[in-house]
Amino acid sequence: MAAGVTRPSLKHEKICLAPVAGVDEAGRGPLAGPVVAAAVILPAKGIPRGIDDSKKLPAAERARLHDRLRDCAIVGVGIVEADEIDRLNIYWATMKAMTLAVEALGQAPGHVLVDGNRLPRWTHAATAIVSGDAISLSIAAASIIAKHTRDTIMIAHAESYPHYGWHSNKGYACRAHLDALRAHGPSPLHRRSFSPVAQAYLDL
Repeated sequence: MAAGVTRPSLKHEKICLAPVAGVDEAGRGPLAGPVVAAAVILPAKGIPRGIDDSKKLPAAERARLHDRLRDCAIVGVGIVEADEIDRLNIYWATMKAMTLAVEALGQAPGHVLVDGNRLPRWTHAATAIVSGDAISLSIAAASIIAKHTRDTIMIAHAESYPHYGWHSNKGYACRAHLDALRAHGPSPLHRRSFSPVAQAYLDL
């Protein structure tokens, strides 16, 4: 590892009551598609090498680690679709996705480490860690599961809605996506409560 470069560790996990679940989300910012959260309880032995903040990893490495984590860790995923994001707002939709992810673990964690500065309204002992995906190995693992899962969903949706370029932009507000919104209007998978999408409806 290069000098000065830090990687996620188990420092926080070691001071918490086991089993410890790391939780992270993907997809708060896009104009279309779901918000996805993942919860991961890493194994005591055989943790895959190379786990890091998903934003720092190329797609192929995320896919490899996703599959390895699915094989060796306890994983839960929570998904909240665009129409529910519009009903709840993106903050509460994210909190719901995180709650669903922890519930999907199939066992109660002793402690939950959550990326960010806010926690869902649950009864689990939990700690919010700002930039947790760069600090905690469990949260970094959850970030990989959440990111790869959401990217796979958006690539699949791109087959049905090819105008928007979701195979590459995953629903984020890049210029090509915004141009497609203006040209073709929103799809059923767009978040109508998000300003660029709402404006596109007004322009129809």
